[in-house]
Amino acid sequence: MTSSPGTILSVEETLKAILPEGKFGAELPPVEKWNPETVRNIGMEIRADGSWWHEGGEIKRDRLVKLFARILRKDADGQTYLVTPHEKVIVAVEDAPFLAGRMDVLGTPGPDQEIGFVTTVGDVTLAGPDRPIRVETDAETGEPSPYVLVRGRLEAKLARSVFYELVELAVPAPNDSNLLGVWSKGSFFPLGPVA
Repeated sequence: MTSSPGTILSVEETLKAILPEGKFGAELPPVEKWNPETVRNIGMEIRADGSWWHEGGEIKRDRLVKLFARILRKDADGQTYLVTPHEKVIVAVEDAPFLAGRMDVLGTPGPDQEIGFVTTVGDVTLAGPDRPIRVETDAETGEPSPYVLVRGRLEAKLARSVFYELVELAVPAPNDSNLLGVWSKGSFFPLGPVA
């Protein structure tokens, strides 16, 4: 992706805003505090498989995708943007903006266990009361679509293999033996009915 005068984010200004010291750090930029007036649509999209595209071409540079992921924000209106102090760029999201490709379980099974997820762009999220796991089921096919909240309003869809690992941890719900789910940080997250 290149920057041309008057179109998209100045690469230099964007890098200063995102990586003030020139390198990735643990802290994310404060995108929730940035409210630029300029909004652009430059053909950015995130497909269901987690791949990032610009004007019909896949962005294959992993570092660039990770850089963009750091400034992603989903607003209350449901629209997702790349946000800098200077402008917002509309991002069309086919399913979820992130894909969780790994899961780790800490502690003993039950309410005290903690389930962590790592996205393909390096975000780490620990499921709990403030980072819920939810499962949508397609009414026609019965196919489950599992998600976990990563930050703000941004979710990660669980890769199929990760969902299978999660299902292996499933136990009956505390108040409904016909419903299976998982515990993380003291919260119970339903996954679906007993088959």
